[in-house]
Amino acid sequence: MQKHRNILILLIGIISGATLSLCSSVLAEKDTPPAKAEELQTLPFDELRNFTEIFGRIKQDYVEPVSDKKLLEDAIRGMLSGLDPHSAYLGSEEYKELQEGTTGQFGGLGIEVGMENGFVKVVSPIDDTPAQRAGIKAGDLIVRLDDKPVKGMSLADAVKTMRGEPGSEIVLTVVREGAEAPLKFAITRDIIKVKSVKHRLLEKNYGYLRISSFQSGTGQGLIDAVNDLKKENEGPLKGVVLDLRNNPGGVLNAAVDVSDAFLESGLIVFTEGRIKNSEMRFNASPDDVIAGAPIVVLINGGSASASEIVAGALQDHKRAIIMGEKSFGKGSVQTILPTSNGAAIKLTTARYFTPSGRSIQAEGIEPDVKLARVKLESIEKTKFESIKEADLTHHLANPEKTKAPDESKAIDKDNDDSAENDDAEKNTRDYPLNEALNLLKGIGILKH
Repeated sequence: MQKHRNILILLIGIISGATLSLCSSVLAEKDTPPAKAEELQTLPFDELRNFTEIFGRIKQDYVEPVSDKKLLEDAIRGMLSGLDPHSAYLGSEEYKELQEGTTGQFGGLGIEVGMENGFVKVVSPIDDTPAQRAGIKAGDLIVRLDDKPVKGMSLADAVKTMRGEPGSEIVLTVVREGAEAPLKFAITRDIIKVKSVKHRLLEKNYGYLRISSFQSGTGQGLIDAVNDLKKENEGPLKGVVLDLRNNPGGVLNAAVDVSDAFLESGLIVFTEGRIKNSEMRFNASPDDVIAGAPIVVLINGGSASASEIVAGALQDHKRAIIMGEKSFGKGSVQTILPTSNGAAIKLTTARYFTPSGRSIQAEGIEPDVKLARVKLESIEKTKFESIKEADLTHHLANPEKTKAPDESKAIDKDNDDSAENDDAEKNTRDYPLNEALNLLKGIGILKH
């Protein structure tokens, strides 16, 4: 009897939830007429009966007690993850982290971290943040957070502990290579603003723009970066490299804003889905921030989603040359739908298409200029010397140089070689970036 009662309660809950979901869809889609009574009665009762039977078995027979909340949340997670790799259930904490990620602003310390041998390793302190000002360095191993040992924590738990209300303090115990004992840093949390756009002049007249992810402020960040480059260059730019390598994507509107910055008219991207609200079209507005100067966009296998929207739009409008490797191939759009309990679902609601109507789903963007994965390095003279006439046995002497070599010059030559070797070390170069710059210069020569 108790078993049947449990099943009845669960069925009522599922039916009520399904009804609420349908009502929410109707409210979101104003042009859709209310669902008819017969449509609401098409619930899969046989499948729900099977679900409740398994639910009951777990509650009764599993080796440890499991709460109803956990079982139902896990069922929801499984239901969404079974749809495609990008649909997911977001608990309240996960939802909060997603919101922070898309705004690029959160309360914390300002360090990029990873895991190494069970400890949190500092990948890099972010410029002008509490961590950097306190003296945290790349390569530091964090072994304690306040009094809690890091060993045994997941990276997510460690990050959650380090984040917190601005103004609150946390003590990091750090092991640093070369230090005789662990170091302690008392750091006051602050609002961390992560810049998604970085820029620099490659050389006179040629700018470099790097977008690491697409956040809500990325479009304006790009415009500000271009203006800074123009000031530093003391005049208009003759070309720009837009680096989207290993950019996993982000906010759709940010991708539209970045594309719009370089286009003066025409379609940027459009989306299509099952419901009318998922059908959107985005068009460019007048003005090009670099006044038609050539662009080379760098992509690779890690360029996904919003990155592919930008690359596809600029490629279709022949506004940029796409260089590098074939992109990831994520051509779907996810919508975040908050739930009544403070959580949310991330649901794939549409596919997007480039201006020419291409879907890059599972296909990716093909670069106009393909590049292999290589690294460009200078060859040290000490490792390889080309053979010259003077190296050949019994070579004829130069009558102009019969004096013995000057020792001081020989010493100077050794010093010069050392300097050249140092320069060779520094000149280890980013091959795709180097090729992109050469291409921009070539375009400039052809224009003249």
